[in-house]
Amino acid sequence: MPSPAVGDTAPAISLPRDGGDIISLSDFSGKNVVLYFYPRDDTPGCTKEAIGFTENLAAFDAQDTVILGVSKDPVKKHDKFIAKHDLKIALLSDETGDVCERYGVWVEKNMYGKKSMGIERATFLIGKDGKIAQIWRKVRVPGHVDAVLEAVSAL
Repeated sequence: MPSPAVGDTAPAISLPRDGGDIISLSDFSGKNVVLYFYPRDDTPGCTKEAIGFTENLAAFDAQDTVILGVSKDPVKKHDKFIAKHDLKIALLSDETGDVCERYGVWVEKNMYGKKSMGIERATFLIGKDGKIAQIWRKVRVPGHVDAVLEAVSAL
């Protein structure tokens, strides 16, 4: 399945979130959405990224922007992760990997010569019109939240 590109309508999603509710992209029509994919709850990079988005939530809110994190972790693990780090962003559970595949972030990884499948850290900025405005692939956490906020401000 080809990955969505800048200018494409964002693939629809409907996933359980922390706390157990279901969230769909359509719930946020008329708002910008930062949809970021990350490998696993409570790992160093994923924790720094989630805390970074939480610390800048007011700035994103001022830009009429919602932050949604997606991993394959189950809802209960998201709940523990949020409680442990006092996160204020929604974390969605894609246990089947369907959404990860539709966004092209379920990829083969190579670590220390061992190949395995996993989630590529990536972020999709979806404009108020539902179209993808910008994509960051193979994200490095330091400076990433600032780059996303700058891109949101430019919309």
